[in-house]
Amino acid sequence: MNRREFLKTSLTATAVLAGSAILGGTLVHAAANPKGGKMKILVITGSPRKNGNSNTLAEHFIRGAEEAGHEIVRFDAAFKEVHPCIGCNQCGMNGACVFKDDFEFVRKHIVDAGMVVFATPMYYFGISAQIKAVIDRFYAINGSIHVPKKAALLMTYADNDKRKEKAIVDHYGVLLDYLGWSDAGQVIAPGVWPVGAVNHTKFPEQAYRLGKSV
Repeated sequence: MNRREFLKTSLTATAVLAGSAILGGTLVHAAANPKGGKMKILVITGSPRKNGNSNTLAEHFIRGAEEAGHEIVRFDAAFKEVHPCIGCNQCGMNGACVFKDDFEFVRKHIVDAGMVVFATPMYYFGISAQIKAVIDRFYAINGSIHVPKKAALLMTYADNDKRKEKAIVDHYGVLLDYLGWSDAGQVIAPGVWPVGAVNHTKFPEQAYRLGKSV
């Protein structure tokens, strides 16, 4: 199957986004785990600030998910070596990448994960470059991750204009639609800029409750 045929088949097979969302701090219950029971959850963070606000949301989500009995695997992209995809197509969309770096950890854990969580700050109106590099490298495992999974988005930004959220939320939605994954929930925290600002809001509790409910 050539690349064009593969993409056409993959896109045809993908499901429409389903599940719940947490927008502007309003919690909606997460979708039920289609397989039931406990699962592996891969949490991918994109903030280069160790105590950054999106990392704080990730930590609260993880605490809730661990209390619910799930296995958590965390990948802090900003502190790892992940070379950007160069579009060489040597992987054939489902094979070995020409770069041997820390993405191999993601490759190892994402295939059998029942859920993938993206935690990112808004950087210049988009997701951080560090987490984008990881997502772009999904190309090399494209065929392996086109299977039903749950996903969640944890996002922080300094502005208070909800219109600014759209680029990241739309990117997340299109990515899930393409992969056939379902949205289990979103925590979007506006108005947080300095390190620790999110600690004085309701959003860490919402991230915890989302982790507890998946």
